[in-house]
Amino acid sequence: MLQLEIVTPEKKIYSGPVHDVYLPGSEGEMGVLEMHAALVTSLVPGELRYTVDGKTEALAVGTGFAEVTQERVLVLTDMAAGEAEIDEAATEAAIERAQQQLDQLDHDHDLEEVAMLEAALAKSFAQLKLKGKYKGLQ
Repeated sequence: MLQLEIVTPEKKIYSGPVHDVYLPGSEGEMGVLEMHAALVTSLVPGELRYTVDGKTEALAVGTGFAEVTQERVLVLTDMAAGEAEIDEAATEAAIERAQQQLDQLDHDHDLEEVAMLEAALAKSFAQLKLKGKYKGLQ
């Protein structure tokens, strides 16, 4: 069994033994099993999945890093939300606001603001994707 820890700036989201972990890495989805080679990888907004007691849990995560050892996966991310925590209407409204703000910016001169809005959009889309995937599976 692997020990998984998922931490955001606000709180520890999960800490416990898992069978496997699937991470949204910058180079694509990455699966981790016990005795995996040690590595550190960056994360992009997407779906993080792990299996506990035969049940797969999923979270929408933002950007961050994962440190993998043979016995442990430590995930440091700026956002982690389960399907039940995601407010679909609020997320869709946030996407619309961010897209409107992006449309008003000068993409050649407001590079930092453009990057910030694009990151917010990526996190929102990750949440909606997770919400849509698990809608009705209660």
